[in-house]
Amino acid sequence: MRLTYDPRHGVAYIRLREPSGPVETVCVSEELNVDLAPDGRVIGIELLDPNEQLCADDGRIVVVDGTGEEHALALASDRSSR
Repeated sequence: MRLTYDPRHGVAYIRLREPSGPVETVCVSEELNVDLAPDGRVIGIELLDPNEQLCADDGRIVVVDGTGEEHALALASDRSSR
């Protein structure tokens, strides 16, 4: 899994696997798109305005690893240009 974040465009992408062919993008809402492989497996999830969807009030995201340990990460913010 790979999480990428583009503060300039206000987009985050959670890639669950590499696509091996064409991908269909399903618009779930104004803030969420899901990329699907032809067999229906989820390739990735695109979050529009991820600061609102992923972050707590302090601007951090908490990642829990396979051992249950939590890691707080700060996402860069580009709110000054809004």
